[in-house]
Amino acid sequence: MDIARIFKNNQNWVQKKLDIEPTYFSDLSKGQTPDILYIGCSDSRVSAEELMGVSPGEVFVLRNIANMVPNTDLGVMSVINYAVVNLKVNHIVVCGHYYCGGVQAAMKSADLGILNPWLRNIRDVYRMHRDELNAITDEELRYKRLVELNVEEQCINVLKTAEVQKAQLDRNLTVHGWVFDVHSGKLIDLQIDFIKLLENIKEIYRLD
Repeated sequence: MDIARIFKNNQNWVQKKLDIEPTYFSDLSKGQTPDILYIGCSDSRVSAEELMGVSPGEVFVLRNIANMVPNTDLGVMSVINYAVVNLKVNHIVVCGHYYCGGVQAAMKSADLGILNPWLRNIRDVYRMHRDELNAITDEELRYKRLVELNVEEQCINVLKTAEVQKAQLDRNLTVHGWVFDVHSGKLIDLQIDFIKLLENIKEIYRLD
């Protein structure tokens, strides 16, 4: 990658936008009103806006290794708070992807240094779903299923937060669990039944 080329690409992009809409950037500078908070993976192959086909200003984006939502991460919690309370998004998407290096790394018995405490969150997901995952003999399918279960558990972590619970009551905010298939380019809605998943624990995490 030629760094100088990036600035040339930027100039071309600016000109293309202005050719179509002369006030594009002045309008963009007036503020943002996204309807969606997207929590995805930092993987360089997974560009949130591009895979959804949306423009700048339409989606508020948070990306980290393996699309995690740990309650101890103040960065993640701050993004959720700002998106829900200030931007008043109506949808929160947690989007994982197949062939995720973070998920694969979590399944290896190796000391990965500073990554250890982060990846432990994924290993905890495996522990909670160990019986189902160990029953899958095909290693690739097991990894894919762990990607899906990790999305499910991170969606539950989103639903545990006070801001999200209040917004669900006030304006019917909705949480979605998706997976991006890098091999095909397709987005997959996991159609997670959160009511069923939370029915046995809602009395613990409900804050209203």
